[in-house]
Amino acid sequence: MDRIGKILSFIRELYDGAETIPLHAPLLGELEKRYLCECIDSTFVSSVGAFVGEFEKRVASFTSARYAVATVNGTAALHLALKAAGVKEGDLVVTQSLTFVATCNAVSYCGAEPFFVDVDCLTLGMSPESLRRFFEERTVRRNGMTVDRRTGRLVAAVVPMHTFGHPCRIDEIAALCEEYGVSLVEDAAESLGSFYNNRHTGTFGKAGVLSFNGNKTITTGGGGTVLTDDEELAKRVRHLSTVAKVPHPYEYIHDEIGYNYRMPNLNAALGCAQMERLPDILAEKRKKAAAYRDFFASMEGVEFVDQPKNAISNFWLNAVLMEPDEREAFLKKSNEAGVMTRPVWCPMHRLEIYRSCDRMPLPVTERLADRLVNLPSGPQERICNR
Repeated sequence: MDRIGKILSFIRELYDGAETIPLHAPLLGELEKRYLCECIDSTFVSSVGAFVGEFEKRVASFTSARYAVATVNGTAALHLALKAAGVKEGDLVVTQSLTFVATCNAVSYCGAEPFFVDVDCLTLGMSPESLRRFFEERTVRRNGMTVDRRTGRLVAAVVPMHTFGHPCRIDEIAALCEEYGVSLVEDAAESLGSFYNNRHTGTFGKAGVLSFNGNKTITTGGGGTVLTDDEELAKRVRHLSTVAKVPHPYEYIHDEIGYNYRMPNLNAALGCAQMERLPDILAEKRKKAAAYRDFFASMEGVEFVDQPKNAISNFWLNAVLMEPDEREAFLKKSNEAGVMTRPVWCPMHRLEIYRSCDRMPLPVTERLADRLVNLPSGPQERICNR
């Protein structure tokens, strides 16, 4: 059996011989059905209902954030977090090119423009060294603000992403943001259950966001959350997410342009059930990661992406690095065999829609984009019945 065949055989064994193995399927069982039925029976299935508040409480408690505001998806959460953090039309927002397109789209929704810095090879997230070089080489302080020295545009925020659930060196990034007076908004969409120095991702900056899409660690079908310790920011996000409607028993008064971004009660009911399963799901996913780690330890030329130093990763998507030619062969053969694998996203600076955005040198981003492949990472169905 060739090397690719050995990898596929191991993955099938890991998933009890299943014919088709998805990248990350949700685990839904009787508990989810019960909560959904309760929601339906209440008739409150849209953006008003008890499950929304309960879900927010559970997420805030788990992450130790003071406030959690639930939205329809993670992109909407990031859009609102950026607006509430003060990002305006014409501003620059520093982020990484190695990310899902939603990160840059949320920046664009604000009328701002992404500026790309490189990532770390060990964390897959934003490189503090690349960020520092950006600040030192490309910016200047004017009237207490950090601006791009070439264009004079305000650097309004920094948005690192915790890639595949692996925490980036967020403490160093936060320190740089503090030094240069720039808001830190974390894209923690993939990292529910991930901690850096015993602190949950998404809680280091002015705000952070989570995603609960169908392929995430837990799901609400579609959904997201803004995390923050800032009471005024939480109020602003909540107001914007409910079409900026001024509270009143029956009048419809809106005091600014808002967004219909509030999470529906039906989705939140699903989320409440999923939050109860979260500890078991995380434990199962870490077992999967350990099995992958052990398997690839003796395979020369294939590098398993492990959790970074000082971090606890949720291992949302397990990943390995291969030489480009072998990766392409592996992607083709695995998907033909019913084992879903995926390359990392096309880096944003390679997309036509963001190709014109300015950037620092991106050697690590380029290397990872050509070599990384994601492996099936969902937990086993058996924990649904616990």
